[in-house]
Amino acid sequence: MGTITCAPVWPPSGRSGPHSYTMFSPPLDTSPKIARDFVASVLWSLDLAHVLDVARLCVSELVTNSLLHAPCGGSLLWLDVRTVCVRMHVYDASPAAPVPRRGVRASAEHGRGLVLVDALADRWGTEPGGPVGFGGVGGKGVWCEIRTR
Repeated sequence: MGTITCAPVWPPSGRSGPHSYTMFSPPLDTSPKIARDFVASVLWSLDLAHVLDVARLCVSELVTNSLLHAPCGGSLLWLDVRTVCVRMHVYDASPAAPVPRRGVRASAEHGRGLVLVDALADRWGTEPGGPVGFGGVGGKGVWCEIRTR
């Protein structure tokens, strides 16, 4: 009689299908670091270490922007690992769309985040609304994509 095993195979064979992961980020100063570590853990586990540094930097900037500009309710990170790219969405309750600031001085503490995301990610954008509990129709999502191939 053969043995039946219920243990999952990891990493998923061929990474052929999409994989989704979510994480709530409370409005705390530690949230960007925790989001970086979360994304790094997922990508490392899926053998996507070659995009890890760019993904960590981009998610850190998106979560930091949410923390600075929509600090009341925290944010929701949705990491969508597809066959050809990693897409990271950060939703919050603020309806205000982010605006990249060009020409920020090197000594400035803020203002370069979206410029970095624009330079490093293959695509990025915003979308109105968000999941229930994170702004719904009044909030927004900011996302970026990084090609994995």
